[in-house]
Amino acid sequence: MKLNNRALIVIDVQKGFAEHDLRGERNNPDCEANVAKLIEAWRESKLPVVFVKHNSKSETSVLRPNQPGNDFKDIITGEPDLLVTKSVNSAFYGTPDLYQWLKAREIDSVAICGIQTNMCCETTARMAGNLGLDTWFVLDATHTFAKEFNGKKISAEELAQTTAVNLSVEFAEILSTEAAISRI
Repeated sequence: MKLNNRALIVIDVQKGFAEHDLRGERNNPDCEANVAKLIEAWRESKLPVVFVKHNSKSETSVLRPNQPGNDFKDIITGEPDLLVTKSVNSAFYGTPDLYQWLKAREIDSVAICGIQTNMCCETTARMAGNLGLDTWFVLDATHTFAKEFNGKKISAEELAQTTAVNLSVEFAEILSTEAAISRI
């Protein structure tokens, strides 16, 4: 395991998600501040930082290109070592090819943060684990929103905790921002 080249993958920290930031619907109000701390720590340690942007193909999505919601939130600053754009949940199905980029640089470990915990972040972490990458999932540097299905509403916090349980079984190590920073 090479801790000296662990890439930080910052997923979909885009302005369009703010439309869902309703009291009681979103968890973890510290997500963006924690993402900013991770980016700063990775850059100070001269470790690779990857930004991922969701470019929705839906005509009604606030995340479609050339819409204000597609832009990164203000905490995403500076140039990444790699910018990946995608239109599906996994950053490994974006352009350019994230996995090939990591392999070319002999990077075999990643830390994942961003929006949404149980969607693009979890999907990317599952794939990273399946690809054999040593994966950290920085739970307090992610957030999600409450969801409803079959008349049952599941809170954002319940969804986040479920993601942590699912990933910890075989895909990723679940860490806090503080723990991740202390280990680089």
